[in-house]
Amino acid sequence: MKPDLIQKLQALRPQIRRRWEELLRIERLHTPLANPDTLVFMFDRTLDVVMNELPRHQPLHPGPRPVPRSAQNPMRIYFTALEQAMLEALINAQISLAKPEHGQHAAIVAERAAAATHLCSTLRRIARREIETLDQICQPPARKRRR
Repeated sequence: MKPDLIQKLQALRPQIRRRWEELLRIERLHTPLANPDTLVFMFDRTLDVVMNELPRHQPLHPGPRPVPRSAQNPMRIYFTALEQAMLEALINAQISLAKPEHGQHAAIVAERAAAATHLCSTLRRIARREIETLDQICQPPARKRRR
């Protein structure tokens, strides 16, 4: 992803946060941890991680969204809402950048698609890591066998 696009996303952080919260609030809550009032305190830290990893992460096929082992894991909706909010911001950022000149259209379209793939790949990699961490923390302790 080009640095100017990452800078544009960085400038759109307030809008991303607002939209992210709106998306979280329309989700059904399964646990107290999934409550948006509980999750919003992590927004800035998560956005810092994403913005820090975007320039360093080599884009791959994003693959499917990660699925937590526990239905109680709130990170699934947290990262799904973030992905949607960031894709919306990416599209708006791409629209605001220079318009393609005649003959450059195919290259610009390919670049825009690559940026979306890069963003989703980075977000899903971070989401997998965070979801796995919380799954490990929330995993019930193994029962000891009696002899």
